[in-house]
Amino acid sequence: MNALTLAAQDDAASKFVSYYQTAYAEGRDLIPAPQKTLDTSSIAERLDLRTITPEGALSGSAFLASDGTIVKLAGAQGCLSTEPVEFAGLRTTCAMVSLAGLTATLGEAEAAAGNAFPCHFLGQNAGTPTVRFAECFFVKDGAAQSLSEVLIARGLAFAARDRTGRAVFPEYTQAEEKAHRAGTGIWANAHFTHPYGERYRASPSTN
Repeated sequence: MNALTLAAQDDAASKFVSYYQTAYAEGRDLIPAPQKTLDTSSIAERLDLRTITPEGALSGSAFLASDGTIVKLAGAQGCLSTEPVEFAGLRTTCAMVSLAGLTATLGEAEAAAGNAFPCHFLGQNAGTPTVRFAECFFVKDGAAQSLSEVLIARGLAFAARDRTGRAVFPEYTQAEEKAHRAGTGIWANAHFTHPYGERYRASPSTN
């Protein structure tokens, strides 16, 4: 019976992940923005890390955790553009680059931390399914790294902004600008729709 229950849970999780990934590949992010302003100062003032085990990427900046909740990276925003782009010699879309990028980076983080890594939670939306906003970390080459910042630096996602247009973590815009200047990842393409608009894409240091 336990084996049957586990199989049913795995099947349900697989269908859930597939549903969100399919929508994202079509340019639709089903994960809502935070309902309340996130307290980002808590990371510096009262860091509270909790171990999370990912089940699968749902978008370019969110994943399903083993406890059934959705974890959305507070500092990163995946690309939603379905315009064709070149990546690693392949013709794909901007959204698929972000989705594949998070999938690969989660695998890296899990391998480095034994299939689980710590996250600091900044807020949670009301409703079902539960969406929790967090910054997650993993150790690579002896140093702790932010999952959000790694995605941004690799040109697989962008620095997230709040409803007013301000960067949730201003330091992540520096990683984005560096990736932009170097033509890293998605930035190797001359044309794609940045999640915060063409004007911002053309000049990432301004809002």
